[in-house]
Amino acid sequence: MRKWIAWGRLLSLVCALLIMSCASAFAAAGTDWESSVIEVEGTGVAPSNARNAVQARMMARRAAVVDAYRQIAEQIAGVQVDATTTVEDMAVSSDVIKTNVSALVQGARIVDEKMVEGGQGYTVRMQVPLFGVTKSVAAAVLPQTAAKEPLPAPVASVAPSVPSSVHVDVTLGGTAAGTTVTQGATSAKGSSASAAPAGAQAIGGYTGLIVDCSGLGLKPAMSPVIKNDLGQPIYGYKNLDYDKVVTNGMAGYTSDLSRAARAGSNPLVVRAIRLDGGVNPVLSTADANRVLIENGATGFLDKTNVVFVR
Repeated sequence: MRKWIAWGRLLSLVCALLIMSCASAFAAAGTDWESSVIEVEGTGVAPSNARNAVQARMMARRAAVVDAYRQIAEQIAGVQVDATTTVEDMAVSSDVIKTNVSALVQGARIVDEKMVEGGQGYTVRMQVPLFGVTKSVAAAVLPQTAAKEPLPAPVASVAPSVPSSVHVDVTLGGTAAGTTVTQGATSAKGSSASAAPAGAQAIGGYTGLIVDCSGLGLKPAMSPVIKNDLGQPIYGYKNLDYDKVVTNGMAGYTSDLSRAARAGSNPLVVRAIRLDGGVNPVLSTADANRVLIENGATGFLDKTNVVFVR
């Protein structure tokens, strides 16, 4: 009889582990670049040898927390920092970053927790912000630059594009407001439609920049670079204040122009002609020149009022 009881307990434990494993495999986990947060859901199952309901609940919760920590660590490790580097790469090469990431995982915030129906399981949702002065992925991994580099000058041999007006419904502060924004003259294939004379003055009044990368397979990154089609960077991590990058990130990501509020009510919209390394939008030099000229008037790049449309 004792033999059958022992086998029964073993079978129950195996089933519990299988259930917990399957639950973990299907638990929600991911990096939400639009909300700038990593969120996971850990799941735990109470072992069959729990002495009472209270112990079962505590053990299931502990298992769920451990599962969530594991998923948070995996998600953070996979975050793309730039075109060639992930957080995991940085942690492997730097003990300081490895320590920072470990502390970040342990400091993940529990945003929701509950018992699974039936009382034998438990779920815990945890979050880690991508950006923020403290307790964020950016604060843990982005090194402080020695000195801020100035943005480059427009390419003198290429006339800047002439923006054209286009109506876009941009949601600001939760309220949808129709606004006419200005779009670079680059076509979907990247050819310059028309150009202003060399050295043209800024039109002015632009509140931000929207780079349309839809259909190109853009991958989000913490430190993207905007380049012109000559391969020259026009906007990068080294051109910005470190605190601003850590707090806000260099650019927002969205799949819908109506959610591009970060670029303000009157953004300049340009179309990327291709990607460099999968994460860096490349503009025609004419459009890149227009961006630099307009930024000189209102400083939207310096404010990181930049949105990439995926």
